[in-house]
Amino acid sequence: MACAAAVFGAGCATQSNYPPAPAQAAVDDYTYLIGAGDLLNIIVWRNPELSMSVPVRPDGKLAAPLVEEIVAQGKTSTQLARDVEKQLGKYVRDPVVTVLVTAFVGPYSEQIRVIGEAARPQFLNYKKNMTLLDVMIAVGGLTDFAAGNNATILRTGDGGKQYAVRLKDLVKRGDVSANVEMRPGDILVIPQSLF
Repeated sequence: MACAAAVFGAGCATQSNYPPAPAQAAVDDYTYLIGAGDLLNIIVWRNPELSMSVPVRPDGKLAAPLVEEIVAQGKTSTQLARDVEKQLGKYVRDPVVTVLVTAFVGPYSEQIRVIGEAARPQFLNYKKNMTLLDVMIAVGGLTDFAAGNNATILRTGDGGKQYAVRLKDLVKRGDVSANVEMRPGDILVIPQSLF
C-alpha cells in the first residue's frame, strides 16, 4: 500500500539484484582495434602508386595492390602495417607502411550496445573515457516508459557481470554521482516501467 501511495509522490524505490556499477571502469591502456566497416588509409613510403584508401570488408579482411586478402579486423593499425609490409616485401624492397584509420566502426566486441527504452536504441563506437552520460546523450535519453533506475550494464569484458545504474537520476534529475565510466563491449539494458 505504501508503494501504491508513493506512486503519486516520488515513485517506488526499486531494489536491484545487481551491485552498483563502479564509477571508475575505463581501461587505461585502451588501444583501438580495427573492425569491419572501418576505412583505412594505407601509405607506402616512396611508393605513392601503392598508397590508397581501402574499406575493411564485412568479413574483416581487406585487399590492396600486391597485397592478397589480409585479415584486418581485431588488429591495431601498427600490427596491420607490419602485415602489409611482409606481403609487399615480396615485390618492393624494404617497404615502409603506415596505416591510418579514417572512419571508425570497430569490432563488435568493442562496441557499446544500448537496448530497451532508450529514445534511439543503437550501438556506439567505444571512445576512451566514455561515460554513461555520453552514451545517454548519444541515444537521445530515455523514453517516457523507461524504468531508468532499474537499468543495468552487462559488462562482457568482466565475464558477463551485471551492474545496476541509475539512469533516471542521471538523465532526469541531473545527479552526476550516478555517472559511471563505460568499457568496450558494455551492453546497457533499459527495461520498461510496469506503470
